[in-house]
Amino acid sequence: MSKVRLCLAVWIGLTGMLAWTESKPAAENLLLYVGNSRGDDISIVDLNSFKVIGDIKLGERIHGVTVQPDGKRLFVTVESDHTLRIIDTATRQVIGSVKVSGRPNQVAVTPDGKYVAVPIRDGDKVDIVDVGKQAVVKSLPIKEPHNALNTGSNRYMFVSSMGSHEIRVIDLEKMDYSAVIPAGGRPRPYAVSADGNTMFVAVAELHGFNIVDVPEKKVIQRVEIPAEHPTPHPLQYETADTRTHGLALTPDGSELWVSSLLDDCVYIYDVKAKKIVGKVATGTGPNWLAFTPDGKFLSVSNADSDDVSVIDVKSRRELTRIKVGKVPKRLTVAVAPPGNMQN
Repeated sequence: MSKVRLCLAVWIGLTGMLAWTESKPAAENLLLYVGNSRGDDISIVDLNSFKVIGDIKLGERIHGVTVQPDGKRLFVTVESDHTLRIIDTATRQVIGSVKVSGRPNQVAVTPDGKYVAVPIRDGDKVDIVDVGKQAVVKSLPIKEPHNALNTGSNRYMFVSSMGSHEIRVIDLEKMDYSAVIPAGGRPRPYAVSADGNTMFVAVAELHGFNIVDVPEKKVIQRVEIPAEHPTPHPLQYETADTRTHGLALTPDGSELWVSSLLDDCVYIYDVKAKKIVGKVATGTGPNWLAFTPDGKFLSVSNADSDDVSVIDVKSRRELTRIKVGKVPKRLTVAVAPPGNMQN
């Protein structure tokens, strides 16, 4: 293994695995935070009772939603006023509001909660927010950014460029980019294996995903999932070129679950066998995906039916659909703060 490949595997993979292991909570203490993209709130779902137990009003056009691994602070971007909101999850109160430089998209936070990366869709940049200072401390140029991702590192972040068909790596110590990874198309959501070597990228016009060798910075496979309904049906809240807007690896890395906007379901890809091994029906317009840390449940936001599907991963069946707010998209799972499991 080359020195570059080893270093990339260490900083992406090892730090991510350690952070995940240390913060792994009991399943009965988990909450699901759902961003309602055409509403003004976050719906809070108890993943024990599968009920909505509250909401957090923030402002019109919720976009990005992420949470610290310890579950103590939630970070949400609001498009209508170009802000990053910081929420204390114990009190469900906004404890900070940072004005960013334009229309913010999906955000990512470092495990220590020090930095948040905020892609600015209409500004061709990504704003780096220092959470303690509640200020943008750096803006890096990037063409049409969309989704930021953290895999467990306090130093490195990913941010996608739809305009340049690539994923960039941000070095937070240098406050600059350290790598550029090709996506093989206009990137939508993406996921990274625990060892940091492999990236799975959904791209426009593809009902499936590309597989990328991260250290070698090379697309190695294009996986096209056969659709039961190959002709796209009208969707209210997705562009016509989008076939999937959600994918996620199981916590053990053995399967990649992929949302299908053609068939209103999630497909299951066996990473080792390199083939589709199942599917589960969802609501209409399945979007973002989030596993519980133990891999028992998968939550899927259904943008066109205003609900969330909760799937039992082992039996591969939908357990329930939970009505939330208007056009749910981004969602995230977190450990519940003490005393925060009630209405």
